[in-house]
Amino acid sequence: MKKLIPILLLFNAFLVSCKQEANPLKIDSKSETSIEPRVQPLEVEPIDSTQFPKLLKYEGFVKNAVRWKDKWGDNIVITTETGNYRSEKFQHEFDESGDAELFGYHFLVKNGQPVQTWKVYDYIQDCPVDIVASFVKNSFEITDLDTNGIAEIWLMYKTICHGDVSPCDMKIIMYEGKQKFAMRGESKVQIGIGDNGEKLFEGGNYKFDAAFEKGPKAFKDFALNLWNKNII
Repeated sequence: MKKLIPILLLFNAFLVSCKQEANPLKIDSKSETSIEPRVQPLEVEPIDSTQFPKLLKYEGFVKNAVRWKDKWGDNIVITTETGNYRSEKFQHEFDESGDAELFGYHFLVKNGQPVQTWKVYDYIQDCPVDIVASFVKNSFEITDLDTNGIAEIWLMYKTICHGDVSPCDMKIIMYEGKQKFAMRGESKVQIGIGDNGEKLFEGGNYKFDAAFEKGPKAFKDFALNLWNKNII
């Protein structure tokens, strides 16, 4: 009996070691087939100028500023406007004319330093009447409609120099990474009442650029919905 005990102990140890070697293989095989890559939802945080990295440069007054992380990196987007003022960068024909500019900036923060990847810029110059050069209120959006882990940044704005009631030039500029998408046209304004009491409008036309036409349908659908919400 004493001779059998060492043999039994060795046999049990062999069984335990076999089980310990088999189990990890089974777990690994299961994990490879059951775990699928998932795109995490974007966590976009509003920030202000006190939270901007050092050396981040921009012009105008901040209208929107946000930060988030995605597959492209650590992102910051800022939109700014100058309002109506007289700028030395433009030539002026009229003594009492004004200028207005707007900017949209995207930065990737690398090792604590901001690196500008793109800029949107538009303006009205030397306008002796009413100036509009501003982002459309509540139209700024950060999305991931194609769920590829890289955000889409949506900017919508209007520009015009006019002294009457007329449509503004209107644009939607969207970026995904460094790819630019544009939708351009006019706002719609009421110009009167018809003989039957119906409202008469002018403007409202638009055109997608080639990037939108070739891009995902979800992009065009989102752009068109944003346009229709703010067309009047």
